[in-house]
Amino acid sequence: MPNLISSHSVPATLAASVILVALAGAVIAGPFEDASAAYNSQDYATAYRLFRTLADSGNVYAQGAIGVMYAKGQGVPRNDAEAVKWYRLAADGGNAESQLALARMYETGRGVSQSDVEAATWYRRAADQGESWAQTNLGVKYARGQGVPQDYVAAYMWFDLSAAQGDQVAVSNRDAAARRMTAAQIAEAQKLAHEWKPKPER
Repeated sequence: MPNLISSHSVPATLAASVILVALAGAVIAGPFEDASAAYNSQDYATAYRLFRTLADSGNVYAQGAIGVMYAKGQGVPRNDAEAVKWYRLAADGGNAESQLALARMYETGRGVSQSDVEAATWYRRAADQGESWAQTNLGVKYARGQGVPQDYVAAYMWFDLSAAQGDQVAVSNRDAAARRMTAAQIAEAQKLAHEWKPKPER
């Protein structure tokens, strides 16, 4: 579907960087702040050591950060399979940013076998928590019928939710989807978006 619906088709490493941006706002005192400070000053060896201690004890934010470091080769050799392993731990723990990053890995086939079904599954988990890029990319999956049945009502709903957060890609996609829908379908999608509520981390 050229020139109609577009995703946030950024490299998985850039999608992974979203995790670290999100982590900067995470209120986790002490060792996590020290690890973040080391990362931000590009002392990756120290950052990895501190994040790894936290990650091994089950901290999903630190697990996501370790995934980023493996995806980008920061302080450790670049290793997509290891990145996927850490993203999955954090994603299974409910971290939306890691769910988004894991979805991108499945979409691009980095560190895992490419799978639109798995990508859509992980986009959905992050989208359910209100992650706007995941909402946009899940909308793309529905619009194109990739990994999910083609469904313009669902696509419009997810685009509309992401657009409400200011995502301009979602605005364009929503308008493009609307041109392929009836007035009744648009009304249904708008109703679904209005009634939607974010789910807690899962």
